[in-house]
Amino acid sequence: MNSVSTHAASRRPRFSRANDVWPWLCAASVALSLLMLGALLTLLLVRGLGHFWPATLEEVTLDSGETFAGQAVREVALPQQSGDERLYFTGNQDIEGVRWRWVAIDEIAERTQPDDLIRLDRSPWGDFIGRLVAIEQQGQRWEGDAAWQRLTSLLALPVSQRQDSQLLLTTVDGQTLRQPLASVSSAQAPNAMSVWQKTLAWGDAVWRFLSEGPRAANTDGGVWPAIFGTVLMVILMSVMVTPFGVLAAIYLNEIAHQGRLTRLVRIGVRNLAGVPSIVYGVFGLGVFVYGIGGSLDEWFFSDTLPSPTFGTGGLLWASLTLALLTLPVVIVATEEGLARIPEAQREGAVALGATRLEMLTRIVLPMAAPAMLTGVILAVARAAGEVAPLMLVGVAKLAPQMPIDGEFPYLHLERKFMHLGYHLFDTAFHGEDVQAAIPLVYATALLLVLIVLVLNLTAIFLRHYLRRQRGNEC
Repeated sequence: MNSVSTHAASRRPRFSRANDVWPWLCAASVALSLLMLGALLTLLLVRGLGHFWPATLEEVTLDSGETFAGQAVREVALPQQSGDERLYFTGNQDIEGVRWRWVAIDEIAERTQPDDLIRLDRSPWGDFIGRLVAIEQQGQRWEGDAAWQRLTSLLALPVSQRQDSQLLLTTVDGQTLRQPLASVSSAQAPNAMSVWQKTLAWGDAVWRFLSEGPRAANTDGGVWPAIFGTVLMVILMSVMVTPFGVLAAIYLNEIAHQGRLTRLVRIGVRNLAGVPSIVYGVFGLGVFVYGIGGSLDEWFFSDTLPSPTFGTGGLLWASLTLALLTLPVVIVATEEGLARIPEAQREGAVALGATRLEMLTRIVLPMAAPAMLTGVILAVARAAGEVAPLMLVGVAKLAPQMPIDGEFPYLHLERKFMHLGYHLFDTAFHGEDVQAAIPLVYATALLLVLIVLVLNLTAIFLRHYLRRQRGNEC
């Protein structure tokens, strides 16, 4: 009878019939959270990755007889008496002075998509949209299809081998332009491309976005320096914060006398987790940069003063500032993991002859390793997205030198670096062309989310591995 009643009790639902509404509310909350997360990722994917797809170019003729070429971006519905307007990206800033144009739809007489329209990615004037008339190189001249084939073959060569080549271009309204080929990075004829060709071009554009540096005040080019700086800073921060956070948690939970002072320290640590991040930036600027960095300059780099070496923002001080910012997270997570270890495990180890140090290193710490990694995961997630403190302790809009290179000591902790979060902020609010920056903002945000996801998944897999290893040992 007891076994039957126990079996029946084990199958009893966790909620009574009177509380059936609570499981539905919990399920609805989870579904809503997943829906919002999916909507965010979908928005970033469509608006971010869609920017690199070769868009169709249109040749537009207005009722007034004026013609121009461009990419239709979006339409805006205006009040009834004004009609709708369409935004076109027209490029050709060096010719027309602007790259964007609003056109009333009612004023458009004709829209066509000629196959011979091309789009060139140039520096420093940005995109050119028009037609290729000819290409000239060392007294030779190619026109028509031969010019396009010659252009595509030359673009595959290094820039140094294109110095003597010139492009003869024309806009749809008849204006001509001579363009040095050395300043052209890519060329497309999207209206004449097949789906497969567009897919290859899309992949090439995404690769260049990931592998090149920014151009045109961060509204063009790639984000490789920002990716490298973000990942390197997060790794250095994790290496710095993990040992201090774990040791502090061990002291508070295993060594310190559990009295009023210890409780006050715990309260202080938890309160530090809620301090605004900009406060840590101010602390890092005053203590790390001006205090410690200024002293290091006086002791070891006096020959370079007044130009600072460590007495200015850099990778080291940014990593230390974020390590200090995320230290409470690691301490709290590790201490909670230590507190969940049964006291019998400690007593059994001591009873079998283990010293207190052996008990901590061989029994307690391995069992608490998943909790430590949980703290590191939370620290990485917060540090990778922080921007405010970095603006004070080392992040830069453009960093001409990478923190790692082939010169001794190879890792230069004193150098400034780029960060995806700050790059996102700068592109969105300080760019010269807001319309051109919007797709790059979405692409950079998606990249930042993916980097945080990869770093977190790496720590999560490591945590699960340690749990399985511990389970096998038991």
